Amino acid sequence: MRSLLFVPADAGAKLDKAMASGADAVIIDLEDSITSERKAHARAACLDYLKAHIGRADRPRLLVRINGLDTGMTDADLEAIVPGKPDIILFPKAEGGASLAHLDAKLTAQEAIAGVTEGAIKVLAQNVESAMGIFLAGTFRDVSKRLIGMTWGPEDLSAELGAEANRDDSGQLTEPYRLARSICLFGAAAARVPAIETVYVDFRNSEGLRRDTTDSRRDGFTGRLAIHPAQVPIINEVYTPSAEQIERAKAVIAAFAVNPGAGAVGIDGKMFDRPHLVLAQRLLANVKS
Repeated sequence: MRSLLFVPADAGAKLDKAMASGADAVIIDLEDSITSERKAHARAACLDYLKAHIGRADRPRLLVRINGLDTGMTDADLEAIVPGKPDIILFPKAEGGASLAHLDAKLTAQEAIAGVTEGAIKVLAQNVESAMGIFLAGTFRDVSKRLIGMTWGPEDLSAELGAEANRDDSGQLTEPYRLARSICLFGAAAARVPAIETVYVDFRNSEGLRRDTTDSRRDGFTGRLAIHPAQVPIINEVYTPSAEQIERAKAVIAAFAVNPGAGAVGIDGKMFDRPHLVLAQRLLANVKS
């Protein structure tokens, strides 16, 4: 998934606009964008939307961001939406493998009640969204087969730290949030799942979005959360490998196929070793997915 676009569960027509935005995934939000008094209404709207669209063959993936385990609202969220068979749950403030195991158990119970195949609903964990999440980011490996990726959230982390901002005047992340971003990458690599970059909140700044997204792709992120449909085309473009990159990856794979015992191969006067082979395989796998 290159682009994952947020839309509030009670946003009405905006849900249809999100579905038509070109995003690889639409995140129907039950958490931050929904006030406490609107939660019940939003759950019902979310279920109705899932039931109306989940069977479409031409749709993006449908995620639901639930309320975190610390809110006391997780069970009500899952009870309401699991019958709609969302593809993925976006799990906020996922603080370590134990929290993922907890959510997995809740999902298994609700799937059984709703007659949904066990394990059908996957999980994208926002595993670096709190200070505790930073310290537990490396504990997700082999906890649950539901886990399909990790992302992070500087806004909630800023609130917890009491920070005035998480970006400087030039739009760059400040030091605590550069660290959090890196830990998300390391945590995802340790769990052997893709890392998804966080939102870029200045949605009118397309140049800044492109620059920031290009940097994230360079560092290993494979997709990005979005908060406005206008961000989707840029995100998709940046995370789509160029024809040149695809051909180079195919050449690296082919060269190692001819020399399976080699530690390195030469292509056009340049040496490529085994880590380059892994990167080439990953690039082509992302293109196919």
